[in-house]
Amino acid sequence: MIREQQFYAIGLSYKKADATTRGHFAIDENAQIAILKNAKNAGVTALTVISTCNRTELYGFAPDATTLVKILCEHTHGTIEEFLEVAYLYKEDDAIAHLFKVGTGLDSQILGDFEIIGQLKIGFKRAKKYELINPFMERLINCVIQASKRIKNETEISSGATSVSFAAVQYIMARVPYISEKKILLFGTGKIGRNTCENLVKHTKNEHITLINRTKEKAEKIAGKFNLLVKDYANIESEIATSDVLIVATGAQKPTVSKAILHTKKPLLILDLSIPKNVSEDVQEIESVTLIHLDQLSKMTDATLKRRQGYIPQAQTIISEIIDEFDIYLQTRKFAPTIKALKSKLQEVHSSELDNVRKKTPDFNEASATAMSEKIIQKITNQFAHHLRNANGNTEESLALIKSIFQLDNIDE
Repeated sequence: MIREQQFYAIGLSYKKADATTRGHFAIDENAQIAILKNAKNAGVTALTVISTCNRTELYGFAPDATTLVKILCEHTHGTIEEFLEVAYLYKEDDAIAHLFKVGTGLDSQILGDFEIIGQLKIGFKRAKKYELINPFMERLINCVIQASKRIKNETEISSGATSVSFAAVQYIMARVPYISEKKILLFGTGKIGRNTCENLVKHTKNEHITLINRTKEKAEKIAGKFNLLVKDYANIESEIATSDVLIVATGAQKPTVSKAILHTKKPLLILDLSIPKNVSEDVQEIESVTLIHLDQLSKMTDATLKRRQGYIPQAQTIISEIIDEFDIYLQTRKFAPTIKALKSKLQEVHSSELDNVRKKTPDFNEASATAMSEKIIQKITNQFAHHLRNANGNTEESLALIKSIFQLDNIDE
């Protein structure tokens, strides 16, 4: 039974949770795997996890929302009380609507940022690996992906770059004169780091960009793509001292950059694009240092973003259409066992009558009769399915009548 339990969405996002709080509930790959492995023991039958710099969310079938909250808090650094202060808990239709809003970029910190759909696909794939996706969730997530594609293709809500990484580059270009001649240091090569790197190369025309990563091989792989310089992690203090802009995008759970490692005597702009924060607040005690966090960048809207808001109604219409299709699918699944039993019953009648005709009719063309009968059976079952889809609230009565007329007993709904 697909709805043996109820479908829930629980999580927190940039809307109510600041960067520090979001950091407490950030989930890396190992934590995601641990959550999936322990989910069944907690009574969860289906589950997928999303964790980005802007949100952490769990979607799944569970006895109640509290079960999902406990699982999340057991594998993160925050408490249940802290989570509930800023969290949202959605059930059934509200949970479905929220997932569509998130997956289509309408709930993104920067409107039209579709990077979240990639995270959803990763979470979906990981959940399938651990056999925590049921038919309901598989269909639902595929519908969200379909809605995301349609909104991208049919509206201009995602026209131009709308990611935090691009906002970072915009900020740098607006506040650092002669940026093409300045030395830029990128520390960390996670997804945001890679995207920022690409935008820096594309928009600043700067040939003095250096990459540092704890794992040098990863930095070299990205640097090779963009023809950039790579330095050892051991050289980070000396590299920062000669830089004009430092972009920190690591996945560390604690600050990796602090006042103690800064020896700069010239103006230094630091952009911390990490969750949890990877730059200690004490760097601001140095007069020549300016620190900007990604939450501040995300609030910087421009005319382009305002124009995108005009496409929200069109996007919502697309979402409504696909949710309607999903609802039809759910209704169809509800009466699918009855339609299957009806088809089986009609095939029994077909086989019985075929035997009678075969005995009484010389040179009987069984192949033609079988083909014609199968078409008739399919048309009859399709007609019943169409009726049930449009029963307008009387589906249960119609199902009972069909079962009674055709004596369809012991059907497991």
